[in-house]
Amino acid sequence: MNEPRPARRLFLRAGAATGAALTVGGLAAPAASALTADGAAAPAASAAPGGFPDYTYVRTLLTPSQLKYNPTGEIIFPCLRGTAGRLSNPLGRYYLYYGPHDAPGGICLAYGDSLEGPFTEYPNNPIVSNNWQPHYKVSHVASAHVMWIESSKEMWMYFHGENTTTRLARSKDGINFTYDKVVLSTSMLPSGTTETSYARVFPHELPSRGAHFVMVFMLNNTSDHRDIHWGWSADGRNWTFDQQPLVRHTDVGAVNVGGPHLLYRNNSTYVVYNKDKASGGDMMITEVGNDFTKRTHLGVFYNSGSAAPENGRAAAPSFGTDGGVPYMIYEAGERLAGSIAMARG
Repeated sequence: MNEPRPARRLFLRAGAATGAALTVGGLAAPAASALTADGAAAPAASAAPGGFPDYTYVRTLLTPSQLKYNPTGEIIFPCLRGTAGRLSNPLGRYYLYYGPHDAPGGICLAYGDSLEGPFTEYPNNPIVSNNWQPHYKVSHVASAHVMWIESSKEMWMYFHGENTTTRLARSKDGINFTYDKVVLSTSMLPSGTTETSYARVFPHELPSRGAHFVMVFMLNNTSDHRDIHWGWSADGRNWTFDQQPLVRHTDVGAVNVGGPHLLYRNNSTYVVYNKDKASGGDMMITEVGNDFTKRTHLGVFYNSGSAAPENGRAAAPSFGTDGGVPYMIYEAGERLAGSIAMARG
C-alpha cells in the first residue's frame, strides 16, 4: 500500500482482457475503438521496467448512492464487454456488469458509448436475481463475469450464489439470460473447501488437456485462508479443476488472496489478483506460463493508495483499451464498502 497515488507499475501487457471504464458524469474521451476480444487487447505504450505500462488512478466511476438499484449500499466486481459487431441494436457500445454482493445481491447492467463514460444504469436491474425458479433460490447472487462466445453468438455469464456455487447463464442480447447449469461448486474441490467463487473465464488453448477455456477463481477452506485456483474446459460448460492452488496466500505473504484475472504478454500468461486489506490491499502478479506450470511471483502489480477512494484496498480488476489507451477498472475501498474506480495507462 502506497501513500496517495503516484503512478502505479504493472508487470504485464497493459491492454489485456476484459474491462473498461464506467464513468458517472462527463469527461472528454479519447477517440473510441472497439474493445478487443476476450482475453487480449491491443498493446499500449510502455513506461515501466520490462516494457510494462504504468496505470494511474483517475477517478471514482460509480458509487452505490448514485444507483437506483441499491439494496445494500455496496457494489463489487466490474466486468465490461464491447457490443459492436456482436449484439443487434445494443443500448450502447459497451455493457458493464456489476452489482452488490450481500443479500439479496443481484447482477446489474450499465451501458455507454465510451470507456470514459457516461454510462447509464439499466432501468430494470437486477437482470439476474437471487431467485430464478425453478433453477435456484439463494441468499444472493454476485460477481458476474461475461464472455462473448463467437461460435454461438452469445454472451455467457458466470456468477456465484451461494459462495459455494458458480453458475452459467447465456444470452443473445446481453440483457435477457437463459439459465444453463452449475459449472463449479465446493464438491468439485478437495474436502474441507467452503467457498468457490469470483470466477472469471478466458479463451485459452491447452492442447495437452484438450481445453479451449480456462477459469480462475477464489477458494476458501476450513483454515479460513483464501487462495487462487484454476480449471480448464473444452466447451466452457463442463470443467476439470486442479486440486492444488494456482497461487497460495502464503506465496505472497497474505492472509487471503482473491479477485483473479488472466492477462497475456510476450507469449506468456499471468494471473493478477488482490491481497486482503490487512495484508496490504495491493494487486499482485504471478507468471503462470501458457501451460500453467510456472509459478513466478513478480510482486506488486498495482499499489493501493491510502487516501479515498482506495483507502488501502484495490481489487477485482478488469482491463481494456479505447482509442489505443489502456484502462483498468476495479473495486476501490474496503471490502463491501467501496466503489468502482478507473485507472488509465
